[in-house]
Amino acid sequence: MKLRILMLGACNYPVPQGSQVFLRDNALALAERGHEVQLVTYGYGVGRDRSGLKIHRCRRFPGDRKTAAGPSFAKPFLDLFLVGLLKRVFRQERMDIVYAHNYEALLVALLAGTRPIIYHAHNAMADELPYYFPIHALPQKIGSWLDHTFPRRAGAIVVPHRRLAGHLIVKGCDHTKVTIVPPPVNLKSFFPCTVETKIPPVLYTGNLDAYQNLGLLFAAMEIVQKRIPSVELIIATNEDADIPGATVMPIKGFDSLQQLLAKDHVMAMPRVSWSGYPVKLINGMAAGMAIVACESAAYPLTDGKNGIIVPDDDVEAFAAALVRLLLDHELRRRLGKQARKTIEDEHRPEDVAKKLEAIAIALLEAKRNAS
Repeated sequence: MKLRILMLGACNYPVPQGSQVFLRDNALALAERGHEVQLVTYGYGVGRDRSGLKIHRCRRFPGDRKTAAGPSFAKPFLDLFLVGLLKRVFRQERMDIVYAHNYEALLVALLAGTRPIIYHAHNAMADELPYYFPIHALPQKIGSWLDHTFPRRAGAIVVPHRRLAGHLIVKGCDHTKVTIVPPPVNLKSFFPCTVETKIPPVLYTGNLDAYQNLGLLFAAMEIVQKRIPSVELIIATNEDADIPGATVMPIKGFDSLQQLLAKDHVMAMPRVSWSGYPVKLINGMAAGMAIVACESAAYPLTDGKNGIIVPDDDVEAFAAALVRLLLDHELRRRLGKQARKTIEDEHRPEDVAKKLEAIAIALLEAKRNAS
């Protein structure tokens, strides 16, 4: 059964960071299964899109060039533009179903009245929203209310891991509508990194938002550099930034990220926000990199097997793990090889696409039986 699927992202596209990569890779996985997949997104991105997918873009808000996650003045207007675009594209292109990626896309799909909707959850707002504000109590309550109010209105819900599934079920989602599907990763898109005997840099990739917990990394690097003065910290991001003590490397497209991950680094994942599934982590694993991650966001890792996991916000433990990998190239090679094998076994795009396809078909059949 060939489906006509509209992937909705209330975000700029393409951008070489988590949500946009998540959106693209799921769309490509379904397209490889023979389905017609089209994207609806904001009006601009960073770099060229090489997916070959048909993209419908809403109007741009004058002067807005923000690509980072989180609230902005322009976002409400962009989302309203997206509502009208979604209605028109869904009708004119005769689409069967909407996959709404992340919260804002779900709200846009609900406002547009398009049905059926599969909500592809990237996080929990009770967890992530407080990071964007200096006082956390009120945003946490608002986020909890959002988690309780909107996800259950979708016809089906896809989550990347068990903990987020449990959270949304506790918040009122019907457990029969929630399916755990890990993000797809195409190994062919990543060259295995070449591990060398010399001490490599420490690498962080991605956006610089507060939920990434970069303060932990900077504090750990002070300890590391006392032990290994020559070690370099590289921050690879598509954002403009000047970070003392670090080399900021602009990433303006997936090609530049691909080339960077092919080099020997120790990847640092200081994030402790529990509800998301860091795409940067699985990208690093696909490239065969040695990784240090905090336990709350280390979902694909097994400590000592395919990475090193440390307690959340433990600066000393994070620094010690970095030093251990920096000084042991054989350990980097062994962990990186097993990390790549984990991606090959557990994140195959064809397996992910089959699960997403089955969810969509079941939802469409239920709709037909109800009418």
